[in-house]
Amino acid sequence: MKTMWAPWRIEYIVSDKEEGCIFCNALSNKDDLALFKGRVTMVLMNKFPYINGHLLVAPRRHISALDQLSKEEMGDLLMTVEQSTGILKNVMKPDGFNIGLNLGKVAGAGVEEHLHFHIVPRWFGDTNAFTVFADVRVIPEHLQATYNNLKLYFDKLEPTT
Repeated sequence: MKTMWAPWRIEYIVSDKEEGCIFCNALSNKDDLALFKGRVTMVLMNKFPYINGHLLVAPRRHISALDQLSKEEMGDLLMTVEQSTGILKNVMKPDGFNIGLNLGKVAGAGVEEHLHFHIVPRWFGDTNAFTVFADVRVIPEHLQATYNNLKLYFDKLEPTT
């Protein structure tokens, strides 16, 4: 067995786990990984990323299916995905993106009760193959450093409400 050290994970391991929906909790609390809280949508960093810059874009309203979105929510959600992708392109300079939506537990939704898009930046030669071949993820930058690099740009989007 190979060992990969990740000493920053101990903070999560020993901390009290948050109850309830991570998205709804982020709206009502000061969330250290919330990049944007708009009038209709929000952007959070994924606490368990596949790679640096893995973002979650969700409607503020607690819904689980696309057909529950209003037209305004649908448009704003996709616009926020596009803006988030633009910020990641500018700041992190990825070669491409995986952008997706998992609907239902069987489809891989970790938080199936609150609809959300994943935006995963990708680079040629990135380390995501480790996940497939060795059941290991390599995150080269600490989450807080990535947050600090992105937050300035998300603060320029529509004002937080």
